[in-house]
Amino acid sequence: MTFGEEWGWGSNKEASKKMYDCFLSHGGNFLDTANRYTEGTSERFVGEFIKSERDHIVLATKFTLFDKNGDPNYSGNHKKNMIRSLEGSLKRLQTDYVDILWVHAWDFTTDVRELMRALNDAVASGKVLHIGISDTPAWIVAKANTLAECMGWTPFSCLQIEYSLFERTAERDLLPMANDYSMTVTPWAPLAGGLLTGKYTDKKKLSEGRLKEGGLRKSERGFKIAEAVDEVAHRLGKPQSQVALNWIRRVSNASIPIVGATSEKQLDESLRCLEFSLSDEDVSKLSFASDIEVGFPHDFLKRPAIQEIIYGGTRKNIDI
Repeated sequence: MTFGEEWGWGSNKEASKKMYDCFLSHGGNFLDTANRYTEGTSERFVGEFIKSERDHIVLATKFTLFDKNGDPNYSGNHKKNMIRSLEGSLKRLQTDYVDILWVHAWDFTTDVRELMRALNDAVASGKVLHIGISDTPAWIVAKANTLAECMGWTPFSCLQIEYSLFERTAERDLLPMANDYSMTVTPWAPLAGGLLTGKYTDKKKLSEGRLKEGGLRKSERGFKIAEAVDEVAHRLGKPQSQVALNWIRRVSNASIPIVGATSEKQLDESLRCLEFSLSDEDVSKLSFASDIEVGFPHDFLKRPAIQEIIYGGTRKNIDI
């Protein structure tokens, strides 16, 4: 999203290339973009950067979001838009295939059968190797993958969601569903829009920066989580961003945080989270500070009394 300046923020081509080179120097090879990012500039930059090493790169792009306002043929998850959007992305990316094609968001309009068959056709054509889905309720993803399994079609192999120390509601259904289907998870906003970078440990600063627009991140809970990250970071002598990213890496084994940056320096700092790990004590401290109620039926089913009447005293003898 930060390759290009069309949205009023982001990086020009020179700065974007420096970030790309920095990413590769750290051993990275997975790039995630979309048809709408910076009005197509993101894909054009990526296409130029990877041209000489295409097979080394795991390239992902998305469709769903509109390319032409006011025309339903240019938006949504239906087959026509998928084909049209994919062809446009391939041209901008200067490649004849993408490793992953994401459904960018659920449109609550397209029939799941139409979507899964269209995606399977795209895989069969060789233009797409794998498919993923982003920002969609767990029950829809489960329905889609069950249908794909029954029909012998390609299922979703990866899930993209918002997930961080601040935003943990995916733990209710999305993450358990992804684990059950062996889906790789790529969390976006792992630093909660800057909340977990150390910028906002002073309450006065909560009215500054990207959080000034308001929302739940600008809250007592957000400040409490930021403080916990700050405490761990200071004790370890590491930047707060690295601590927050490492928490995600520890709590989810099949997780690839999507790190955004507007400069080589920012990206380099984030990538250095790979140079250390958090202790169990640190993970517990951060998890406690950011804990959520998972709600019904999850909390209800965990009650000792409910466990007793379900298992009749045999739960302790069952390995799950």
